[in-house]
Amino acid sequence: MNHKLSQRTIIRICSYVCAALIVLLGGLLRMQTKINHYERAIATDYLRAFSQVVTSVNRIDSAMQKELYVTSPAMIAQFSAEIQAEAATAQQAMAALPYADIELEQTASFLSKVGDYASALARAAAANGGLNDEEQSNLNSYALVSSQLCERLEELETQLNEGSLTLHTADEVKQRMSQLTEEDTDLGGGDFDLVENHFPEVPTMTYDGPFSDHLANSQPKVLAPLPEVTEAQAIASAASCMELREDLFTVDHAIDGEIPAYALSATVDGGELHCIVTKAGGLVMGITNSRAVGTPTISEDEAVSIAGAFLDRNGYETMEPTYLYNHDGRLTINFAHRQGEVLCYPDLCSITIALDNGGIVSFESTSYLSNHQDRSNDPPTLSSAEAKAKVSPRLTILKEQLAWIPTDGEYEVLCWEYICETDQGQHYVVCINADTGAEQKILILLEDENGTLAL
Repeated sequence: MNHKLSQRTIIRICSYVCAALIVLLGGLLRMQTKINHYERAIATDYLRAFSQVVTSVNRIDSAMQKELYVTSPAMIAQFSAEIQAEAATAQQAMAALPYADIELEQTASFLSKVGDYASALARAAAANGGLNDEEQSNLNSYALVSSQLCERLEELETQLNEGSLTLHTADEVKQRMSQLTEEDTDLGGGDFDLVENHFPEVPTMTYDGPFSDHLANSQPKVLAPLPEVTEAQAIASAASCMELREDLFTVDHAIDGEIPAYALSATVDGGELHCIVTKAGGLVMGITNSRAVGTPTISEDEAVSIAGAFLDRNGYETMEPTYLYNHDGRLTINFAHRQGEVLCYPDLCSITIALDNGGIVSFESTSYLSNHQDRSNDPPTLSSAEAKAKVSPRLTILKEQLAWIPTDGEYEVLCWEYICETDQGQHYVVCINADTGAEQKILILLEDENGTLAL
């Protein structure tokens, strides 16, 4: 039976369809309006972040130009603090730009170096009453780089403000980068090509800081004279260290880095055991064990004895426990090497013992392998009494000893170390340079029922 729609029904259906289309179109228009609004907001945020980078680099340049011609330690410290603050601000602003850590790699590296070097200059000026010729020359070189970088960034900012260049969104950068092959080293087409492709040459800097260029060429002192081992020898070393069978271990991969090594693994006690064995000498410098730790059955003193025996057995002699921290049934102990009457903090090992069975949960000896050496036994220039006079009278000295402590770079300084207490019972560590009498370092000891942390 044929049923034909009446003309009125057809008109009604068409009206409903048209109304639905109008509503849908309106929704799409509103959605597009929101998208456009978000895109403009993101673009504005990008421009604001880039503008902050430019502003901070300009301020760094201005401070460096002034610091070139000041002589007092107080003014050097003031301008160095400005440079550090603006470098940190610029790095924070760069973090808001899509993939700027890759596309502005040289700029980010320069900001890290210039902020750190400014801190080194402030320390040097305070210790020596000013800057020497080499430090002045290095500062002048950095000032030239900052001026050239300012010009590049300002030119790019001008293009952005004029609209002739637009900062890409994170999705656009991600899409472009995904099209690069492994052989590509040029991020051609990036927003920052003008800056990165014409980046001024940064001079080589050697100073006491973590970004000093000499650190890239430094060799671990313990490993330098040792021959390279095979994978089989690395397995034998790991098995001997952990007192396990060799057939339990496999070599996962080689590690290329500051300390070339082999990464090994084994399944032990229901957990995954990982060992890092140096290619030079086949020394175990890292251990992690993922097994679950049960209810503690051994004391902290027993755990310290187990850790000490492990170090002795593996060639880390005359190690002394310094700070302990107990967390979730695991006791972490930091050991430092003792040479006669002097504690050597650069020769540091960290070991974590499971308190349920005394097993090794983790071990790390990179600092020891990098720094351990026979040091001079020459007496310090300052006596303990002379050094004590440099400690704040508001602190009560509880314990003292001589100690080598690491600087911010790879150097180390002989100090008188004093464990002190405030009137409120808070403990501090004050290190007085044993040659100059300068306050070298001060640490706060955070102590609770779990142990002690030094900050």
